[in-house]
Amino acid sequence: MPLKDILPGRLGFGAAPLGNMFRDIPEQEALATVNAAWNDGIRYFDTAPFYGAGLAEIRMGAALAGRPRSDYVVSTKVGRLILDEIEDVGSRDLGEKGGVFQYGRPNRIVNDYSGDATLRSIEDSLKRLATSHIDIAFVHDVAQDFYGDEWLSVFESARKGAFKALDRLRDEGVIKAWGLGVNRVEPIELLLALEEPRPDGFLLAGRYTLLDHARALQRVMPMVAEHELAIVVGGPYSSGALVGGPNFEYAPAPQQILHKVARIKAIADRYGIGMKAAGLQFALANPVVAAVIPGASRPSRIAEDRAALEEAIPADFWRELRSEGLVNPAAPLPAAA
Repeated sequence: MPLKDILPGRLGFGAAPLGNMFRDIPEQEALATVNAAWNDGIRYFDTAPFYGAGLAEIRMGAALAGRPRSDYVVSTKVGRLILDEIEDVGSRDLGEKGGVFQYGRPNRIVNDYSGDATLRSIEDSLKRLATSHIDIAFVHDVAQDFYGDEWLSVFESARKGAFKALDRLRDEGVIKAWGLGVNRVEPIELLLALEEPRPDGFLLAGRYTLLDHARALQRVMPMVAEHELAIVVGGPYSSGALVGGPNFEYAPAPQQILHKVARIKAIADRYGIGMKAAGLQFALANPVVAAVIPGASRPSRIAEDRAALEEAIPADFWRELRSEGLVNPAAPLPAAA
C-alpha cells in the first residue's frame, strides 16, 4: 500500500532521541514525551532497533501500551539485529554516526540485510514494541554514510535479502508497506531504477531540509513523484543546526552551515517567524512529502512542533529566501510564494 495512504497525518514522531541520542534521557522524560505526542493528536511513530540498541523501541512500546492498536501507525527498520550479548559501545563502527548513541544499551549490534535476518528483526521489534504488528518496515542505512565504499555491496545484499522478504511480507499482509530509511538520496534512486522489487515509499533523513535540499531536487524527488510514491522527511531541523543547535549531520556543524543558518534566521527574525516553522513548512511544501517526523526527547518540544506547523508565514518571507539564494530555485515553496 502506498505510504501516503497509510500515514494518519502530516506530523509524526521521530523516536531516535528515545534511544538516548546524544544524552542520557531519564525514563520518565522519554515516556512523557511520547504521551505528549499522543495527547497532541500525533498518531504516526517511527523508530528503529538501531536507536540505542533497542532502547527506543522498548520505550515506545511501554509508552503506547494500552492504546488501541488500530488508532496509530508504527514504522520501524530492518538491517540490524540486536543481540543479548554485551559489547564495548565506544568500539562500534558506525560510519559517520560515531558517538550518537553512546548512552544507549550496550547490546551488540550486528548488521545483517539477509532475508532470514529481516524476518528475525521484525519478530524482535514486535517483542520490544509489545505490539501485534508493524505497519511500515524501512530498510535502514544502506548508504555511504554508514558503509563508505562498501555501500553498494551492502545494498546488493539487501536487494537479494531484505527487499524480497519485505515484498513478500507486504503481499501477505503481514506489513502494510516497506521502503528505505536512509540519510542519502543515492540508494533511493538505485532502488527506483530497478524493475523489482516494488517499494511503497521512503524515509529520507536530513536530505530535504531548508539547509540541504538541492541534491534531492535534482533526481530523487522527481523519481519518487514519477512512481507516484511519497517521502517521509526525517531530521527536518538538520540534527538541530537549523534551530540553533551545535550539530549538523549528527556532528559539529561546519562554519558554512552556521553562516547559512544565521542568514536565514536574520530574515526570519525580521518577519517574526520561528525557525522551526520555516523548517517544517518548507519540507511539507513539496508535494512528494507526506509527513515530517522531527525527533523529540522533551514533552515541550511536541507543542513547539505543532505550533510551528500552524504558524502563519507570509509569502514574502519565502520570496526573500529565494532571492537571497537561500533556497533552491526548483524548490516548491509554501503559500504560492
